[in-house]
Amino acid sequence: MNLRPAQQADLEALSAVHRRAFTPGWDSEEIADLASGPGAFGLIVEAEAPLGMILCRALAGEAEVLTLAVDPQARRRGVARALVTAAAGAARAAGAQAMFLEVAVDNDGAIALYETQGFVRAGRRPSYYDRGGGVYVDAVVMRLDLNSGAL
Repeated sequence: MNLRPAQQADLEALSAVHRRAFTPGWDSEEIADLASGPGAFGLIVEAEAPLGMILCRALAGEAEVLTLAVDPQARRRGVARALVTAAAGAARAAGAQAMFLEVAVDNDGAIALYETQGFVRAGRRPSYYDRGGGVYVDAVVMRLDLNSGAL
């Protein structure tokens, strides 16, 4: 397993992982748009094929996980944990003191992962995720103190 910074040439691979992990997944143009913003950075985990990706931004002392996606066939193998740990380190190196993310309230596995990584629940966003067909799901806002030594 190889974890490395994502490059422009990885846009299709990042998109492919995201589409396998989420419905609807993001296409390469959506990822490129977010990745081109100020403070944005991405990481990719690959073996023979891309297994996971994280896209973040770090600005003005704070970092945000924009998305984290792991291929369903690669889950529960430490890919997400490695991505979160590496992203927290990159955000800390960029001067961020805290990292935030949103996760669907019904995504128990992701919430458990984030909590084991030191994230705490900091709020809730009603009807944040559009699941289609008029179904919306709340998001839990989570925060990690990057000076706590948790990661």
